[in-house]
Amino acid sequence: AGNSGDILIMAGGKTGRDGIHGVTFASAELHEESEEKDIPAVQLGYAIMKEPLMHACLEVNEKNLLTGMKDFGGGGLSCVSSEMAFSGGFGATIYLDRIPLKEEGMAPWEIWVSESQERMMLSVRPENVNKVLEIFEFWDVPAQVVGEIDSTKRIKAVYKGKKVLDLDLEFLLKGVRYKRPYRIIKRKETEPEFRMPDLEEAIPRIINSPRIGSKEFVIRRYDHEVRASTIIKPMQGIINYQTHGDASVIKPLEDSNMGLAITSDVNPQFCKLNPYWGAASAVEEVIRNLVSVNSIPHSLADCLNFGNPEKPERLGDFIETSKGLHFVANFFRIPFVSGNVSFYNETNYCAVAPTPALLGIGIVKDVRKAVTVDLKDNGNSLYIVGETRREMGGSEYYRILGLRGGRVPRVYPEKTKQNMNSILKAMDKGIVKSCHDLSDGGLIIAISEMAFGGNIGVEVDLTDTGKLRTDFKLFSESNGRWLVEVEEKNSEEFEEIVDAVRIGTVKKEKNISIKDNKIMMNISLDELREKWNSAIESGAE
Repeated sequence: AGNSGDILIMAGGKTGRDGIHGVTFASAELHEESEEKDIPAVQLGYAIMKEPLMHACLEVNEKNLLTGMKDFGGGGLSCVSSEMAFSGGFGATIYLDRIPLKEEGMAPWEIWVSESQERMMLSVRPENVNKVLEIFEFWDVPAQVVGEIDSTKRIKAVYKGKKVLDLDLEFLLKGVRYKRPYRIIKRKETEPEFRMPDLEEAIPRIINSPRIGSKEFVIRRYDHEVRASTIIKPMQGIINYQTHGDASVIKPLEDSNMGLAITSDVNPQFCKLNPYWGAASAVEEVIRNLVSVNSIPHSLADCLNFGNPEKPERLGDFIETSKGLHFVANFFRIPFVSGNVSFYNETNYCAVAPTPALLGIGIVKDVRKAVTVDLKDNGNSLYIVGETRREMGGSEYYRILGLRGGRVPRVYPEKTKQNMNSILKAMDKGIVKSCHDLSDGGLIIAISEMAFGGNIGVEVDLTDTGKLRTDFKLFSESNGRWLVEVEEKNSEEFEEIVDAVRIGTVKKEKNISIKDNKIMMNISLDELREKWNSAIESGAE
Protein backbone atom coordinates (compact mmCIF):
# COMPACT_ATOMS: atom_id res chain seq x y z
CA ALA A 1 0.00 0.00 0.00
CA GLY A 2 1.18 3.52 -0.85
CA ASN A 3 0.18 5.97 1.92
CA SER A 4 -1.65 6.36 5.20
CA GLY A 5 -5.23 7.33 4.34
CA ASP A 6 -5.39 5.15 1.21
CA ILE A 7 -8.68 3.32 0.75
CA LEU A 8 -8.83 -0.49 0.40
CA ILE A 9 -11.16 -1.75 -2.34
CA MET A 10 -12.03 -5.42 -2.69
CA ALA A 11 -13.02 -6.59 -6.19
CA GLY A 12 -14.25 -9.84 -7.71
CA GLY A 13 -16.05 -12.84 -6.26
CA LYS A 14 -18.01 -13.20 -3.05
CA THR A 15 -16.59 -14.74 0.11
CA GLY A 16 -17.84 -18.14 1.28
CA ARG A 17 -16.91 -21.02 3.50
CA ASP A 18 -15.12 -22.76 0.64
CA GLY A 19 -11.39 -22.55 1.16
CA ILE A 20 -11.50 -22.18 4.96
CA HIS A 21 -8.37 -23.94 6.22
CA GLY A 22 -7.13 -24.29 2.64
CA VAL A 23 -3.46 -23.70 3.46
CA THR A 24 -3.61 -25.45 6.83
CA PHE A 25 -5.21 -28.47 5.15
CA ALA A 26 -2.37 -28.44 2.60
CA SER A 27 0.09 -28.59 5.50
CA ALA A 28 -1.36 -31.66 7.20
CA GLU A 29 -0.85 -35.35 6.61
CA LEU A 30 -3.84 -37.10 5.05
CA HIS A 31 -5.85 -39.77 6.85
CA GLU A 32 -9.03 -41.80 6.33
CA GLU A 33 -11.38 -39.00 7.41
CA SER A 34 -9.69 -36.31 5.27
CA GLU A 35 -12.12 -36.62 2.38
CA GLU A 36 -15.23 -36.06 4.52
CA LYS A 37 -13.83 -33.61 7.05
CA ASP A 38 -11.78 -31.36 4.79
CA ILE A 39 -14.13 -30.82 1.83
CA PRO A 40 -14.61 -27.11 2.74
CA ALA A 41 -10.84 -26.64 2.39
CA VAL A 42 -11.14 -26.89 -1.39
CA GLN A 43 -11.78 -23.55 -3.10
CA LEU A 44 -14.39 -23.36 -5.84
CA GLY A 45 -13.16 -21.68 -9.01
CA TYR A 46 -15.42 -19.24 -10.89
CA ALA A 47 -13.89 -18.71 -14.33
CA ILE A 48 -16.65 -16.33 -15.52
CA MET A 49 -15.59 -13.81 -12.87
CA LYS A 50 -11.87 -14.34 -13.38
CA GLU A 51 -11.54 -13.01 -16.93
CA PRO A 52 -13.28 -9.60 -16.50
CA LEU A 53 -11.61 -9.20 -13.08
CA MET A 54 -8.20 -9.48 -14.72
CA HIS A 55 -9.11 -6.96 -17.43
CA ALA A 56 -10.51 -4.46 -14.92
CA CYS A 57 -7.40 -4.74 -12.71
CA LEU A 58 -5.12 -4.21 -15.70
CA GLU A 59 -7.12 -1.15 -16.77
CA VAL A 60 -7.08 0.61 -13.36
CA ASN A 61 -3.36 -0.10 -13.11
CA GLU A 62 -2.70 1.22 -16.62
CA LYS A 63 -4.52 4.45 -15.71
CA ASN A 64 -2.26 4.90 -12.64
CA LEU A 65 -5.22 4.80 -10.25
CA LEU A 66 -3.63 2.34 -7.77
CA THR A 67 -1.06 2.62 -5.00
CA GLY A 68 -1.02 -1.14 -4.40
CA MET A 69 -2.61 -4.40 -5.56
CA LYS A 70 -2.49 -8.00 -4.35
CA ASP A 71 -4.53 -11.14 -4.94
CA PHE A 72 -6.30 -13.10 -2.22
CA GLY A 73 -4.24 -16.26 -1.78
CA GLY A 74 -3.57 -18.53 1.19
CA GLY A 75 -5.18 -17.13 4.35
CA GLY A 76 -7.58 -14.98 2.32
CA LEU A 77 -8.43 -11.54 3.70
CA SER A 78 -6.23 -12.03 6.76
CA CYS A 79 -3.09 -12.29 4.63
CA VAL A 80 -3.84 -9.90 1.77
CA SER A 81 -4.74 -6.92 3.99
CA SER A 82 -1.93 -7.56 6.52
CA GLU A 83 0.74 -8.07 3.87
CA MET A 84 -0.24 -5.00 1.83
CA ALA A 85 -0.18 -2.76 4.91
CA PHE A 86 3.03 -4.26 6.33
CA SER A 87 4.96 -4.04 3.04
CA GLY A 88 4.28 -0.29 2.92
CA GLY A 89 5.23 0.19 6.59
CA PHE A 90 1.63 0.97 7.58
CA GLY A 91 -1.36 -0.56 9.36
CA ALA A 92 -4.95 -1.11 8.21
CA THR A 93 -8.56 -1.44 9.36
CA ILE A 94 -10.95 -3.85 7.62
CA TYR A 95 -14.75 -3.68 8.05
CA LEU A 96 -15.83 -7.32 7.88
CA ASP A 97 -19.54 -6.55 7.49
CA ARG A 98 -18.80 -4.81 4.16
CA ILE A 99 -17.43 -8.04 2.61
CA PRO A 100 -20.01 -9.54 0.17
CA LEU A 101 -20.83 -13.09 1.26
CA LYS A 102 -21.95 -16.23 -0.60
CA GLU A 103 -23.91 -17.51 2.40
CA GLU A 104 -25.63 -16.20 5.50
CA GLY A 105 -24.45 -16.70 9.06
CA MET A 106 -20.70 -16.61 8.45
CA ALA A 107 -18.75 -15.80 11.63
CA PRO A 108 -16.20 -12.94 11.50
CA TRP A 109 -13.28 -15.40 11.74
CA GLU A 110 -14.65 -17.35 8.73
CA ILE A 111 -14.83 -14.16 6.64
CA TRP A 112 -11.27 -13.32 7.75
CA VAL A 113 -9.64 -16.62 6.69
CA SER A 114 -11.80 -17.83 3.76
CA GLU A 115 -9.79 -18.47 0.59
CA SER A 116 -12.65 -18.13 -1.91
CA GLN A 117 -11.32 -17.62 -5.42
CA GLU A 118 -11.28 -14.70 -7.88
CA ARG A 119 -10.76 -11.85 -5.38
CA MET A 120 -8.33 -8.91 -5.54
CA MET A 121 -7.48 -6.16 -3.06
CA LEU A 122 -6.53 -2.69 -4.30
CA SER A 123 -5.28 0.35 -2.41
CA VAL A 124 -6.38 3.68 -3.89
CA ARG A 125 -6.01 7.39 -3.02
CA PRO A 126 -9.37 8.74 -1.69
CA GLU A 127 -9.80 11.03 -4.71
CA ASN A 128 -9.53 8.07 -7.15
CA VAL A 129 -12.02 5.73 -5.44
CA ASN A 130 -15.01 6.65 -7.62
CA LYS A 131 -12.99 6.35 -10.86
CA VAL A 132 -11.84 2.86 -9.84
CA LEU A 133 -15.36 1.74 -8.88
CA GLU A 134 -16.71 3.02 -12.21
CA ILE A 135 -14.18 0.97 -14.17
CA PHE A 136 -15.13 -2.18 -12.26
CA GLU A 137 -18.80 -1.41 -12.86
CA PHE A 138 -18.06 -1.10 -16.59
CA TRP A 139 -16.50 -4.59 -16.54
CA ASP A 140 -19.49 -5.88 -14.55
CA VAL A 141 -17.22 -6.91 -11.67
CA PRO A 142 -18.43 -6.24 -8.08
CA ALA A 143 -16.12 -3.91 -6.15
CA GLN A 144 -16.56 -2.08 -2.83
CA VAL A 145 -14.63 -0.12 -0.21
CA VAL A 146 -13.78 -2.47 2.68
CA GLY A 147 -11.15 -0.60 4.70
CA GLU A 148 -8.39 1.98 4.92
CA ILE A 149 -4.64 2.22 5.47
CA ASP A 150 -3.35 4.02 8.59
CA SER A 151 0.01 4.70 10.25
CA THR A 152 -0.43 2.37 13.26
CA LYS A 153 1.53 -0.69 11.99
CA ARG A 154 -1.32 -2.81 13.38
CA ILE A 155 -4.02 -4.79 11.57
CA LYS A 156 -7.54 -4.28 12.90
CA ALA A 157 -10.85 -5.90 11.95
CA VAL A 158 -14.24 -4.37 12.81
CA TYR A 159 -17.51 -6.32 12.70
CA LYS A 160 -20.84 -4.51 13.22
CA GLY A 161 -19.12 -1.63 15.00
CA LYS A 162 -17.10 -3.89 17.30
CA LYS A 163 -13.34 -4.33 17.05
CA VAL A 164 -12.78 -8.10 16.81
CA LEU A 165 -9.06 -8.11 15.98
CA ASP A 166 -6.13 -5.82 16.79
CA LEU A 167 -2.66 -7.27 16.16
CA ASP A 168 0.85 -5.88 15.81
CA LEU A 169 1.93 -6.51 12.19
CA GLU A 170 5.58 -7.00 13.08
CA PHE A 171 4.55 -9.80 15.44
CA LEU A 172 2.18 -11.28 12.87
CA LEU A 173 4.35 -11.19 9.75
CA LYS A 174 8.02 -10.92 10.66
CA GLY A 175 8.19 -14.69 10.26
CA VAL A 176 9.92 -17.46 12.13
CA ARG A 177 13.05 -19.04 10.73
CA TYR A 178 13.00 -22.75 11.53
CA LYS A 179 16.18 -24.74 11.87
CA ARG A 180 14.68 -28.19 11.54
CA PRO A 181 16.83 -31.31 11.72
CA TYR A 182 17.41 -33.06 8.41
CA ARG A 183 19.09 -36.25 7.27
CA ILE A 184 20.57 -36.91 3.84
CA ILE A 185 19.92 -40.55 2.97
CA LYS A 186 22.85 -42.15 1.17
CA ARG A 187 21.42 -44.35 -1.57
CA LYS A 188 23.43 -47.24 -3.03
CA GLU A 189 23.52 -47.22 -6.82
CA THR A 190 25.06 -50.60 -7.61
CA GLU A 191 24.19 -51.82 -11.08
CA PRO A 192 22.75 -55.36 -10.83
CA GLU A 193 24.27 -58.09 -12.98
CA PHE A 194 21.78 -60.01 -15.15
CA ARG A 195 21.52 -61.79 -18.48
CA MET A 196 20.07 -59.86 -21.39
CA PRO A 197 16.44 -60.94 -21.99
CA ASP A 198 14.68 -61.36 -25.35
CA LEU A 199 14.70 -57.76 -26.63
CA GLU A 200 11.89 -58.30 -29.14
CA GLU A 201 9.69 -59.22 -26.18
CA ALA A 202 11.00 -56.43 -23.91
CA ILE A 203 10.43 -53.56 -26.38
CA PRO A 204 6.62 -53.98 -26.69
CA ARG A 205 6.37 -54.36 -22.89
CA ILE A 206 8.17 -51.05 -22.33
CA ILE A 207 6.13 -49.21 -24.94
CA ASN A 208 2.97 -50.60 -23.31
CA SER A 209 3.91 -49.12 -19.91
CA PRO A 210 1.55 -46.37 -18.60
CA ARG A 211 4.59 -44.11 -18.04
CA ILE A 212 5.65 -44.44 -21.69
CA GLY A 213 2.40 -45.00 -23.61
CA SER A 214 0.29 -42.43 -25.43
CA LYS A 215 -1.18 -39.63 -23.29
CA GLU A 216 -3.30 -38.40 -26.21
CA PHE A 217 -6.62 -38.98 -24.44
CA VAL A 218 -5.45 -36.62 -21.63
CA ILE A 219 -3.96 -34.03 -24.00
CA ARG A 220 -7.16 -33.84 -26.09
CA ARG A 221 -9.22 -32.87 -23.04
CA TYR A 222 -7.57 -29.45 -22.88
CA ASP A 223 -8.12 -26.76 -25.48
CA HIS A 224 -4.58 -25.97 -26.62
CA GLU A 225 -5.82 -23.75 -29.46
CA VAL A 226 -6.97 -20.75 -27.39
CA ARG A 227 -6.76 -17.55 -29.50
CA ALA A 228 -5.74 -19.73 -32.49
CA SER A 229 -2.08 -18.83 -31.91
CA THR A 230 -0.73 -22.38 -31.40
CA ILE A 231 1.98 -23.11 -33.97
CA ILE A 232 3.13 -26.53 -32.71
CA LYS A 233 0.65 -28.55 -30.69
CA PRO A 234 1.33 -31.13 -27.94
CA MET A 235 0.57 -33.97 -30.40
CA GLN A 236 2.59 -33.72 -33.61
CA GLY A 237 2.77 -35.49 -36.99
CA ILE A 238 0.44 -36.76 -39.70
CA ILE A 239 -3.29 -36.56 -38.85
CA ASN A 240 -4.49 -39.86 -37.32
CA TYR A 241 -0.87 -40.91 -36.69
CA GLN A 242 0.18 -38.27 -34.20
CA THR A 243 2.83 -38.65 -31.55
CA HIS A 244 4.07 -36.88 -28.39
CA GLY A 245 5.90 -33.64 -29.08
CA ASP A 246 8.72 -32.36 -26.84
CA ALA A 247 7.26 -28.87 -26.48
CA SER A 248 4.42 -26.74 -27.83
CA VAL A 249 4.98 -23.39 -29.54
CA ILE A 250 2.65 -20.40 -29.47
CA LYS A 251 2.84 -17.10 -31.37
CA PRO A 252 1.33 -14.55 -28.96
CA LEU A 253 1.81 -11.39 -31.06
CA GLU A 254 0.08 -10.85 -34.40
CA ASP A 255 2.77 -8.57 -35.79
CA SER A 256 5.79 -10.68 -34.77
CA ASN A 257 7.06 -14.11 -35.83
CA MET A 258 8.71 -14.63 -32.46
CA GLY A 259 7.14 -17.34 -30.34
CA LEU A 260 7.20 -19.07 -26.98
CA ALA A 261 7.95 -22.76 -26.49
CA ILE A 262 6.31 -24.46 -23.50
CA THR A 263 7.16 -27.81 -21.89
CA SER A 264 6.92 -29.56 -18.53
CA ASP A 265 9.02 -32.35 -17.05
CA VAL A 266 9.98 -34.50 -14.09
CA ASN A 267 10.83 -38.17 -13.63
CA PRO A 268 9.79 -39.11 -10.04
CA GLN A 269 11.46 -42.54 -10.48
CA PHE A 270 14.87 -40.83 -10.70
CA CYS A 271 14.07 -38.49 -7.80
CA LYS A 272 12.96 -41.35 -5.57
CA LEU A 273 16.33 -43.12 -6.02
CA ASN A 274 18.47 -39.98 -6.01
CA PRO A 275 16.76 -36.62 -5.32
CA TYR A 276 19.83 -34.58 -6.34
CA TRP A 277 20.40 -36.17 -9.76
CA GLY A 278 16.67 -36.67 -10.32
CA ALA A 279 16.09 -32.93 -9.90
CA ALA A 280 19.12 -32.10 -12.05
CA SER A 281 17.74 -34.43 -14.75
CA ALA A 282 14.36 -32.63 -14.67
CA VAL A 283 15.98 -29.25 -15.43
CA GLU A 284 18.16 -30.78 -18.13
CA GLU A 285 15.18 -32.51 -19.76
CA VAL A 286 13.27 -29.20 -19.86
CA ILE A 287 16.28 -27.66 -21.64
CA ARG A 288 16.48 -30.54 -24.15
CA ASN A 289 12.75 -30.38 -24.89
CA LEU A 290 12.90 -26.64 -25.54
CA VAL A 291 15.93 -27.04 -27.83
CA SER A 292 14.13 -29.84 -29.74
CA VAL A 293 11.62 -27.37 -31.22
CA ASN A 294 14.34 -24.74 -31.96
CA SER A 295 13.89 -22.48 -28.95
CA ILE A 296 16.41 -20.90 -26.58
CA PRO A 297 15.67 -21.97 -22.96
CA HIS A 298 14.61 -18.85 -21.07
CA SER A 299 12.95 -19.47 -17.69
CA LEU A 300 11.46 -22.04 -15.32
CA ALA A 301 8.57 -22.33 -12.89
CA ASP A 302 8.52 -25.12 -10.33
CA CYS A 303 5.93 -27.14 -8.44
CA LEU A 304 7.87 -28.98 -5.70
CA ASN A 305 6.01 -31.87 -4.05
CA PHE A 306 7.25 -33.69 -0.96
CA GLY A 307 6.21 -35.55 2.18
CA ASN A 308 6.28 -34.21 5.74
CA PRO A 309 9.31 -31.86 6.26
CA GLU A 310 9.12 -32.42 10.02
CA LYS A 311 10.59 -35.86 9.31
CA PRO A 312 14.39 -35.42 8.93
CA GLU A 313 14.78 -37.70 5.89
CA ARG A 314 11.96 -35.89 3.99
CA LEU A 315 13.59 -32.52 4.63
CA GLY A 316 16.89 -34.06 3.55
CA ASP A 317 15.27 -35.04 0.22
CA PHE A 318 13.97 -31.49 -0.18
CA ILE A 319 17.44 -30.01 0.42
CA GLU A 320 19.06 -32.42 -2.05
CA THR A 321 16.36 -31.71 -4.66
CA SER A 322 16.84 -27.94 -4.29
CA LYS A 323 20.61 -28.33 -4.76
CA GLY A 324 20.09 -30.46 -7.88
CA LEU A 325 17.73 -27.88 -9.41
CA HIS A 326 20.22 -25.10 -8.64
CA PHE A 327 23.20 -26.98 -10.10
CA VAL A 328 21.81 -27.22 -13.63
CA ALA A 329 19.69 -24.04 -13.76
CA ASN A 330 22.62 -21.99 -12.44
CA PHE A 331 25.03 -23.43 -15.03
CA PHE A 332 22.65 -22.51 -17.88
CA ARG A 333 21.79 -19.17 -16.17
CA ILE A 334 18.07 -19.96 -16.41
CA PRO A 335 16.03 -18.37 -13.58
CA PHE A 336 13.13 -19.86 -11.64
CA VAL A 337 10.68 -16.98 -12.08
CA SER A 338 7.85 -18.54 -10.08
CA GLY A 339 6.89 -21.67 -8.21
CA ASN A 340 5.36 -23.29 -5.17
CA VAL A 341 6.17 -25.96 -2.60
CA SER A 342 3.64 -28.54 -1.50
CA PHE A 343 4.68 -30.43 1.65
CA TYR A 344 2.88 -33.04 3.79
CA ASN A 345 1.86 -35.17 0.77
CA GLU A 346 1.94 -38.20 2.99
CA THR A 347 -0.32 -40.75 4.66
CA ASN A 348 0.39 -43.15 7.53
CA TYR A 349 1.71 -45.62 4.96
CA CYS A 350 4.05 -43.66 2.68
CA ALA A 351 5.05 -40.28 1.23
CA VAL A 352 5.07 -39.21 -2.43
CA ALA A 353 8.42 -39.48 -4.18
CA PRO A 354 10.28 -36.15 -4.21
CA THR A 355 8.64 -34.62 -7.31
CA PRO A 356 9.99 -31.29 -8.59
CA ALA A 357 7.59 -30.82 -11.53
CA LEU A 358 8.94 -28.09 -13.82
CA LEU A 359 7.45 -25.82 -16.46
CA GLY A 360 9.94 -24.50 -18.99
CA ILE A 361 9.62 -21.54 -21.36
CA GLY A 362 11.83 -21.01 -24.42
CA ILE A 363 12.15 -18.14 -26.88
CA VAL A 364 11.54 -19.08 -30.52
CA LYS A 365 13.27 -16.49 -32.72
CA ASP A 366 11.11 -17.37 -35.75
CA VAL A 367 8.13 -19.71 -35.46
CA ARG A 368 8.50 -20.55 -39.16
CA LYS A 369 11.73 -22.36 -38.26
CA ALA A 370 10.20 -24.38 -35.41
CA VAL A 371 10.99 -28.11 -35.59
CA THR A 372 8.59 -30.98 -34.82
CA VAL A 373 9.22 -34.53 -33.64
CA ASP A 374 7.74 -36.63 -36.50
CA LEU A 375 10.00 -38.21 -39.14
CA LYS A 376 9.57 -36.50 -42.50
CA ASP A 377 10.87 -38.49 -45.46
CA ASN A 378 12.15 -41.79 -46.78
CA GLY A 379 15.95 -41.78 -47.26
CA ASN A 380 16.74 -39.17 -44.62
CA SER A 381 19.51 -39.88 -42.10
CA LEU A 382 18.99 -40.30 -38.35
CA TYR A 383 21.72 -39.11 -35.96
CA ILE A 384 22.19 -39.49 -32.21
CA VAL A 385 23.73 -36.54 -30.35
CA GLY A 386 25.22 -37.08 -26.87
CA GLU A 387 26.66 -40.06 -25.03
CA THR A 388 24.75 -43.16 -23.93
CA ARG A 389 25.98 -44.57 -20.61
CA ARG A 390 25.09 -47.52 -18.42
CA GLU A 391 22.87 -45.42 -16.15
CA MET A 392 19.85 -47.61 -15.64
CA GLY A 393 18.62 -46.61 -12.17
CA GLY A 394 14.95 -45.61 -12.30
CA SER A 395 14.66 -46.79 -15.93
CA GLU A 396 11.52 -48.31 -17.36
CA TYR A 397 13.63 -51.29 -18.47
CA TYR A 398 14.59 -52.15 -14.88
CA ARG A 399 11.01 -51.63 -13.79
CA ILE A 400 9.56 -54.20 -16.23
CA LEU A 401 12.35 -56.65 -15.33
CA GLY A 402 11.71 -56.13 -11.61
CA LEU A 403 15.32 -55.03 -11.01
CA ARG A 404 16.25 -52.66 -8.19
CA GLY A 405 19.20 -50.29 -7.81
CA GLY A 406 21.28 -48.91 -10.62
CA ARG A 407 22.88 -45.54 -11.22
CA VAL A 408 20.47 -42.65 -11.82
CA PRO A 409 21.49 -40.68 -14.96
CA ARG A 410 23.93 -37.84 -14.28
CA VAL A 411 23.96 -34.42 -15.92
CA TYR A 412 27.05 -33.09 -17.71
CA PRO A 413 26.03 -29.49 -18.36
CA GLU A 414 29.16 -28.40 -20.28
CA LYS A 415 28.67 -31.12 -22.90
CA THR A 416 24.89 -30.57 -23.02
CA LYS A 417 25.40 -26.84 -23.60
CA GLN A 418 27.91 -27.48 -26.39
CA ASN A 419 25.51 -29.89 -28.15
CA MET A 420 22.52 -27.60 -27.53
CA ASN A 421 24.25 -24.65 -29.22
CA SER A 422 25.33 -26.72 -32.22
CA ILE A 423 21.83 -28.21 -32.70
CA LEU A 424 20.27 -24.72 -32.55
CA LYS A 425 22.83 -23.54 -35.13
CA ALA A 426 21.90 -26.41 -37.48
CA MET A 427 18.19 -25.69 -36.94
CA ASP A 428 18.66 -22.01 -37.79
CA LYS A 429 20.29 -23.09 -41.06
CA GLY A 430 17.12 -25.12 -41.79
CA ILE A 431 18.88 -28.48 -42.15
CA VAL A 432 17.13 -30.29 -39.25
CA LYS A 433 13.94 -32.00 -40.47
CA SER A 434 12.87 -33.40 -37.07
CA CYS A 435 14.26 -33.68 -33.55
CA HIS A 436 13.39 -35.57 -30.35
CA ASP A 437 15.14 -35.77 -27.01
CA LEU A 438 15.84 -39.15 -25.40
CA SER A 439 14.21 -39.64 -22.00
CA ASP A 440 11.75 -42.21 -20.57
CA GLY A 441 12.35 -45.62 -22.14
CA GLY A 442 15.55 -44.54 -23.91
CA LEU A 443 16.58 -44.70 -27.56
CA ILE A 444 14.00 -47.25 -28.73
CA ILE A 445 11.09 -45.13 -27.43
CA ALA A 446 12.45 -41.96 -29.05
CA ILE A 447 12.85 -43.74 -32.40
CA SER A 448 9.35 -45.27 -32.13
CA GLU A 449 7.67 -41.95 -31.28
CA MET A 450 9.37 -40.20 -34.22
CA ALA A 451 8.29 -43.05 -36.52
CA PHE A 452 4.69 -43.01 -35.22
CA GLY A 453 4.31 -39.30 -36.10
CA GLY A 454 5.62 -39.74 -39.64
CA ASN A 455 3.91 -43.15 -40.10
CA ILE A 456 7.19 -44.30 -41.60
CA GLY A 457 9.87 -46.88 -40.74
CA VAL A 458 13.50 -46.71 -39.62
CA GLU A 459 16.54 -48.89 -40.21
CA VAL A 460 18.91 -48.59 -37.25
CA ASP A 461 22.53 -49.77 -36.93
CA LEU A 462 24.05 -49.30 -33.46
CA THR A 463 27.41 -50.94 -34.19
CA ASP A 464 29.27 -47.59 -34.15
CA THR A 465 27.71 -46.31 -30.90
CA GLY A 466 30.24 -47.83 -28.48
CA LYS A 467 30.82 -51.05 -26.56
CA LEU A 468 27.73 -51.06 -24.33
CA ARG A 469 25.50 -54.14 -24.31
CA THR A 470 22.60 -53.79 -26.80
CA ASP A 471 19.91 -53.55 -24.12
CA PHE A 472 21.74 -50.67 -22.43
CA LYS A 473 22.11 -48.88 -25.79
CA LEU A 474 18.38 -49.24 -26.43
CA PHE A 475 16.94 -48.63 -22.94
CA SER A 476 19.43 -46.38 -21.09
CA GLU A 477 17.78 -43.10 -20.09
CA SER A 478 21.03 -41.09 -20.02
CA ASN A 479 20.59 -37.33 -20.20
CA GLY A 480 22.08 -34.94 -22.75
CA ARG A 481 20.88 -36.82 -25.86
CA TRP A 482 18.82 -35.99 -28.95
CA LEU A 483 17.79 -37.80 -32.15
CA VAL A 484 17.99 -35.63 -35.26
CA GLU A 485 16.70 -36.27 -38.81
CA VAL A 486 18.67 -34.71 -41.66
CA GLU A 487 18.29 -34.90 -45.47
CA GLU A 488 21.08 -36.83 -47.21
CA LYS A 489 22.20 -33.73 -49.14
CA ASN A 490 22.76 -31.85 -45.85
CA SER A 491 24.50 -34.66 -43.94
CA GLU A 492 28.03 -33.37 -44.50
CA GLU A 493 27.12 -29.84 -43.39
CA PHE A 494 25.28 -31.21 -40.32
CA GLU A 495 28.27 -33.37 -39.30
CA GLU A 496 30.55 -30.31 -39.50
CA ILE A 497 28.28 -28.36 -37.11
CA VAL A 498 27.11 -31.07 -34.67
CA ASP A 499 29.09 -33.78 -32.86
CA ALA A 500 26.76 -36.65 -33.81
CA VAL A 501 26.83 -40.35 -34.77
CA ARG A 502 24.76 -41.56 -37.72
CA ILE A 503 22.66 -44.51 -36.54
CA GLY A 504 20.05 -45.03 -39.20
CA THR A 505 17.93 -44.21 -42.22
CA VAL A 506 14.24 -43.41 -42.61
CA LYS A 507 12.53 -45.99 -44.87
CA LYS A 508 9.12 -46.55 -46.46
CA GLU A 509 8.53 -50.00 -44.90
CA LYS A 510 6.50 -49.54 -41.74
CA ASN A 511 8.81 -51.33 -39.35
CA ILE A 512 11.78 -50.60 -37.12
CA SER A 513 14.76 -52.81 -37.89
CA ILE A 514 17.65 -52.80 -35.42
CA LYS A 515 21.18 -54.16 -35.94
CA ASP A 516 23.93 -54.22 -33.32
CA ASN A 517 26.87 -56.48 -34.09
CA LYS A 518 25.28 -59.98 -34.24
CA ILE A 519 21.83 -58.90 -32.99
CA MET A 520 19.15 -58.34 -35.64
CA MET A 521 15.52 -57.35 -34.94
CA ASN A 522 12.55 -56.32 -37.03
CA ILE A 523 9.47 -54.93 -35.28
CA SER A 524 6.19 -53.90 -36.96
CA LEU A 525 5.37 -50.21 -36.52
CA ASP A 526 1.62 -50.92 -36.34
CA GLU A 527 2.12 -53.49 -33.56
CA LEU A 528 4.25 -51.05 -31.57
CA ARG A 529 1.68 -48.30 -32.09
CA GLU A 530 -1.11 -50.58 -30.89
CA LYS A 531 0.85 -51.27 -27.67
CA TRP A 532 1.59 -47.53 -27.29
CA ASN A 533 -2.06 -46.54 -27.76
CA SER A 534 -3.40 -49.14 -25.33
CA ALA A 535 -0.99 -48.48 -22.46
CA ILE A 536 -3.62 -46.55 -20.51
CA GLU A 537 -6.87 -48.41 -21.10
CA SER A 538 -9.04 -45.81 -19.32
CA GLY A 539 -8.51 -43.54 -22.29
CA ALA A 540 -11.04 -45.59 -24.27
CA GLU A 541 -13.85 -44.90 -21.81
